[in-house]
Amino acid sequence: MDVEIPANVDSSDVKCGTKKVSLTNLQKIFWPELKKTKRDLLAYYAGIASTILPHLKNRAMVMKRYPNGIEGEFFFMKRTPAHRPAWIETCSIAHKSGNVIDFPIAQDLASLLWIVNLGCIDLNPWYARCDDVDRPDFLHFDLDPVPPAEFAQVREAALLVRAYLEERNVHSIAKTTGSRGIHIYVAIRRAPLQKDVWRVAKRAALELAKQHPDLLTAEYRVAKRPAGHVLVDYNQNAWGRTLASVYSVRPRPEATVSAPVTWEEIEAGISASALTMDTVPARVRKLGDLFKALLQTRSRCPLEVLG
Repeated sequence: MDVEIPANVDSSDVKCGTKKVSLTNLQKIFWPELKKTKRDLLAYYAGIASTILPHLKNRAMVMKRYPNGIEGEFFFMKRTPAHRPAWIETCSIAHKSGNVIDFPIAQDLASLLWIVNLGCIDLNPWYARCDDVDRPDFLHFDLDPVPPAEFAQVREAALLVRAYLEERNVHSIAKTTGSRGIHIYVAIRRAPLQKDVWRVAKRAALELAKQHPDLLTAEYRVAKRPAGHVLVDYNQNAWGRTLASVYSVRPRPEATVSAPVTWEEIEAGISASALTMDTVPARVRKLGDLFKALLQTRSRCPLEVLG
């Protein structure tokens, strides 16, 4: 479904099939250096909707709202606003506090645009689908450089993680974080609880750090992380945590995107700064969805192989 986001107006009602989405503050500057507006952000997501929506479907969305753009204050919001349209689906998740929170779900283009219109620059979906929020269908490693390490060291670390997984006949796919790091994902069979996925990820991270002590660390305490290393962050697999979705724009000055990359590109020294809101749509048209393997139901890895 192609939807045009109007230009040169500050608000507009956009029709997505039978649904109408009210878009507001379209001319507000979200990226001052680039002079990019909220309208540019909505247009990006409208253009890439058919690719990103399968990765968001049936997953609760934690809203990270930047109502005044990347230089303004942001805040997290879990509960769906009461003024939502009737067609916004929600996912009810019980928390340890006893609260049951109704998160919104980006099920289609209309709900995607409605969520982004709240000022959500990047999209942060739940790891598990709504029919069983405790059982994720992927495990991941968040590779984060400890200064003065830079992206070159992150690329090197990613190749070491891939090799570790390949030794166990486990296929992995990678994406840039849209910031300084790389996310590595493994599609797993949906059965173990989130806490078990976290446990296996921790064990792998500790083993990787032990095998490559000159480059990798699994030390979660910031003050104790060795300088110039790359953190293999397993803790992001914990229940209730989220990462920016694949194809999410990030609140960075360059409007970078968390974009899938091939292992050949990582080996060749790809730069994350080249993957932006302006360049990623054409890349997707050329290469297709490099993260499609994460959606497939066949050939998923049993968690026991890693743990």
